[in-house]
Amino acid sequence: MPSANTYERPRPVRESPPPRRRRRRKRRLNPRPFLLLLLLVLVIGGGLLVRRSLAPAADSIPVPDYVQQDLLTVNPYSRPGDELKSIRGVVIHYVGNPGTSAQANRNYFESLKDGTDGTYASSHFVVGLEGEVIQCVPLTEIAYASNSRNEDTVSIEVCHPDETGEFGPETYESVVRLTAWLCETFHLDPESDVIRHYDVTGKYCPRYYVENEDAWAALRSDVSDRIAQDEAAAS
Repeated sequence: MPSANTYERPRPVRESPPPRRRRRRKRRLNPRPFLLLLLLVLVIGGGLLVRRSLAPAADSIPVPDYVQQDLLTVNPYSRPGDELKSIRGVVIHYVGNPGTSAQANRNYFESLKDGTDGTYASSHFVVGLEGEVIQCVPLTEIAYASNSRNEDTVSIEVCHPDETGEFGPETYESVVRLTAWLCETFHLDPESDVIRHYDVTGKYCPRYYVENEDAWAALRSDVSDRIAQDEAAAS
C-alpha cells in the first residue's frame, strides 16, 4: 500500500488526433456557357466583317441615268471623305449666284480644295438651269452643305435664273425627280424628311421657297406625287 508521500507517476494523457480536414473539392466550371459565349462573339464579329465587306464602295451606290457623276477630289475643304452613316433627310439649297450653271458650281467646290479661301462648302448634287444633274459627292460620304445636318442628310444645290431664287421649269422638274428617287431609295417621307437649309439654320436658302411657303408646300407635294407615279409604274 503506498504511503501518503509516495509519488504516483501521472498517466500520460493521450491527445486525441486533430480533426481530419475535409478536402474541399475544387468546383469545376461548366465550360459550356463560355464556349457558347465565344461562339456568339465569333458569329457576331464574323457577321460584322462580312457586312462591312459587302458594303458598297464610296462611289458605288448606283444613281439614275440622268445623273452625271463628276466627283470632287477628296480634300479637307469640300470632300472630306467622312462616312455618311445614315440618311434621314434631303436638304434643298439654292446656289445664290443667279445664271450660273451646274458645272460652274461644281467647279467652284473643286476650287476650294487648296484651302486658299478657308471656305468649307460642297453638295452631293447640283441641279442646273437646263435640268442637268451633277453628282459631286458620293452618297456614302458627307458634304459640307447643311451645317448640323451634314451627318445625316443628302444635299441638293439648285441653280436659278434670277435674284428671286425661283427654279426654272426644267430645273424644278429635275429637283422633283431627283428628290423623289432619293426618298424612294432611302425610305424617306417628303412631308417631313425633305427640308430647306432654312429649316436647319434659319438662313434664307432656298430664298424663293422660304419667302413663299405655298411654293415650298407645292414642291414637296409634287415629290409625293412623283413617288406615287413611280410606284404605280413599277406595280
